[in-house]
Amino acid sequence: MNAFAALADDTRMEIVRLVAKNGELTSTEIGQNFKISPPAISHHLKVLKSSKVLNMKKEAQKRIYSLNGTSINEMQDWLLDIVDLWNKHLDKLDRYVSKIKKERARDKK
Repeated sequence: MNAFAALADDTRMEIVRLVAKNGELTSTEIGQNFKISPPAISHHLKVLKSSKVLNMKKEAQKRIYSLNGTSINEMQDWLLDIVDLWNKHLDKLDRYVSKIKKERARDKK
């Protein structure tokens, strides 16, 4: 599953927001913020880890999650590319609309 597909789920998106806000959290700390079962939280964390949105390290019996900066940067770069493409399309549309307005104004004279 890719990162965007993993984040399509509201719970997973909220988990990422929570981890981003706190830096690092254990699976237990993450689970305390939701009204779902520990196995459900575990499943969401597994998806986020396998899609490389979150990193996980083990300390004794604890699993500690943090954001995968590389993956987040890759998603950001992709989104910025899409925004750039749309801005280019919108700029082209704006030039076209301005041209039409000028032609109509000239025709009315």
